[in-house]
Amino acid sequence: MDITQIVIAIISVVAGGILTFIGLKIGQGRKSAKIIQDAETEAEMIKKDKILQAKEKFLQLKSEHEIFINEKNNRIAQTENKLKQKEAGISQKIEEHIRKLKEVDAIKENLNNQIVLVDKKSEELEKFRKQQAEQLVAISGLSVEDAKNQLMESLKAESRTEAMSFINEIMDEAKMTANKEAKRIVIQTIQRVASEYAVENSVTVFHIDNDDIKGRIIGREGRNIRALEAATGIEIIVDDTPEAIILSGFDPVRREIARLALHQLVTDGRIHPARIEEVVAKTQKMVEEEIIETGKRTAIDLGIHGLHPELIRLVGKMKYRSSYGQNLLQHSREVANLAATMASELGLNPKLAKRAGLLHDIGKVPDDEPELPHAILGMKLAEKYKEKPDICNAIGAHHDEVEMNTLIAPIIQVCDAISGARPGARREVVESYIKRLKDLEELALSYPGVLKTYAIQAGRELRVIVGSEKVTDNDAETLSYEISKKIQDDMTYPGQIKITVIRETRAINYAK
Repeated sequence: MDITQIVIAIISVVAGGILTFIGLKIGQGRKSAKIIQDAETEAEMIKKDKILQAKEKFLQLKSEHEIFINEKNNRIAQTENKLKQKEAGISQKIEEHIRKLKEVDAIKENLNNQIVLVDKKSEELEKFRKQQAEQLVAISGLSVEDAKNQLMESLKAESRTEAMSFINEIMDEAKMTANKEAKRIVIQTIQRVASEYAVENSVTVFHIDNDDIKGRIIGREGRNIRALEAATGIEIIVDDTPEAIILSGFDPVRREIARLALHQLVTDGRIHPARIEEVVAKTQKMVEEEIIETGKRTAIDLGIHGLHPELIRLVGKMKYRSSYGQNLLQHSREVANLAATMASELGLNPKLAKRAGLLHDIGKVPDDEPELPHAILGMKLAEKYKEKPDICNAIGAHHDEVEMNTLIAPIIQVCDAISGARPGARREVVESYIKRLKDLEELALSYPGVLKTYAIQAGRELRVIVGSEKVTDNDAETLSYEISKKIQDDMTYPGQIKITVIRETRAINYAK
């Protein structure tokens, strides 16, 4: 093959490639034109769609704007109507006010005219009064001041007589009503409240299963019983009484500690001085906890809150203390309930009365023993632990050691007397109780002029009726004092006894 053929072949190949490339370009141009045409068509459609949406949005906004404008116009119209109505009302009120002012001016003018007339009448009356006074002076011979003074004195005397009569009627009615109401309240209170009866006084009996235990309690050469007495402070009496040991002592808390410790020692079986001291110490701690728990439980039962912890402990100690055989805690609870009931009936604060009733005898259970009456000591303890002045005064005054200055104080005194005086509250043998009442009556009957005697209120009061012809009023006072001195010197009794001498004078006539 020569060069010409080779060139021709190369040119043919290049020409074919160029033709192929040109064909491809022409095909791509046609496709591009079609794509551009389709895009333009789609764009035109989108444009038309957006134009339609814009028109719809415009119409919608226009409609909403027209609605808003209409509502605003309506509100403006309503406001204008209201303003017009208010303006009309104000105008009407102004007219009414103007009319009333005119009426007031007319009334004022009328009153001024009447005042002028009254002044003229007053001048005329004053002239007439002076004339009449001059005539009265001339007729009676008394001046105006003298006549006025006589008239006033006469009116004073008449008013005083009427007032005294009225006061006496009120006093009599008040006394009758007060006595009746007081009896009703006291009776109702006693009926609603009751408490337990008496407890042991100064001796506790410890029961044992057999008498062999007595020897173990005494110990070798009495060392066990001496250790027990030294640890508890209680005298332990081991005698021939079968199956019983007597614990004697005036401190009920110590007696209880001794009883519980002895019970634990006998149950355990190990009885020797070291063990005794250990058991007594544990028992003492247990009793202290029981005292505090009793005080808390009592306060909760009575609904009394905010007591000082030391007062709660003293209230718990009352459980182990008795007064004339009456358990002190039960007595204080009874007084608290009585006082609350009575205070409610009288319209006073029942919670305050209940609190004072519970605390009124805390002076009987102090940790030390100062030489003070228990009411004064209780008042000082209440003051120390920040109780209210009304409660402190009620505690101190319930036996008249201090002056009563609150209404709660007499209620506590009365409820204390009710709780202690009711039959069965304080232990006493029936025979000795009856004998004491008879001795009281016979002692008073031994005096000249005494007709009858009555021991009442469980022996706390003695009524003595004397003859009016034999005993004068002064003699009655003397007789009451002499009987009280005789009772103090010759008799033994709990608490105090009130002696009342009654002298009655009767004048009797018969209409025939």
